[in-house]
Amino acid sequence: MRVPLRRLGVYAVAFLFAIVVNFALPRMMPGSPVDGMIAQLGPRATPAAVEAIRARFGAVETPMLQQFWDYIYGLATFDLGVSIKYYPQTVTQVLARSAGWTAFLIVTAIVFSLCVGVTLGAIAAWRRGGRFDAIVSPLAVILIAVPPVIVALTTLFTFGVALRWFPVGYAYDPNLDPAFNFTYFGSVFWHAVMPVLTLSPRLIGEFQTTMRSSMISVLGEDFVTMGRAKGLSETAVMFSYAARNAMLPVLTNLALILGAVFGGSIVIEIVFNYPGLGLTLFTASVARDYPVIQGQLLLMTLATLGANLLVDIIYGVVDPRIREARA
Repeated sequence: MRVPLRRLGVYAVAFLFAIVVNFALPRMMPGSPVDGMIAQLGPRATPAAVEAIRARFGAVETPMLQQFWDYIYGLATFDLGVSIKYYPQTVTQVLARSAGWTAFLIVTAIVFSLCVGVTLGAIAAWRRGGRFDAIVSPLAVILIAVPPVIVALTTLFTFGVALRWFPVGYAYDPNLDPAFNFTYFGSVFWHAVMPVLTLSPRLIGEFQTTMRSSMISVLGEDFVTMGRAKGLSETAVMFSYAARNAMLPVLTNLALILGAVFGGSIVIEIVFNYPGLGLTLFTASVARDYPVIQGQLLLMTLATLGANLLVDIIYGVVDPRIREARA
């Protein structure tokens, strides 16, 4: 499926803008990573130790234009630098260790929320004005309005601390060694239950609201009437005819809220001490670890732009009218 060059140009401009923002944002924070490392040494901050730190990480205190040139050169050579907080690990190693957990968390939450939200929205639209619609639709608005941090803290206290149904931290039991077996994967799933359920409510509300509005607009179309005229069951007409053609706005909404999903995952990973990109970004921000902050923001930008590009491609596959317009 071809994507118009104009759309690719928009993504390219957005990427270039993100590069500049990723460079400038960490440096707008007060303090210096070198000063922070020296302060952490305390009484051990001998002149030799201070000189060694400045010799190794002094590049973060060079003139801004030189830092920006080094940053661009590193991107061009696929070298994101060395982490200050996790030295001697590289930024790529730090992000690779965390990205998998965040991807697992976000993909699981999106798939779960998409299935639940689309189903609730389709049924609410099909039975609009009924009791089901009167309960589900206002509830979806409430789910959208509640901040993720409130949901995370409430879930943590209720199910983790008070009831002790789920673990309150880590991606798996620290006493286990990662292995390809049922015990390890069961622990990973069990530790992900609360973070996923905390990230999902807002997504469910967004998908339900969008799906309901979109489906109501297609219920009067001829293809829905034709499906009923064929003698198909109400369920078949609802999902195979109406819901299928109402999915495009849901896909658009998914691309638009992906940035909010990343933001929510950062808060949730910090609350649940989940070792993903959110927790890594938090610890890197506290340590003023410029290379890790830059690398992570760049990774999140690429993921968001990539998801929008994927939605553009899926649009053309799902809707023949868009495919013909682009041909």
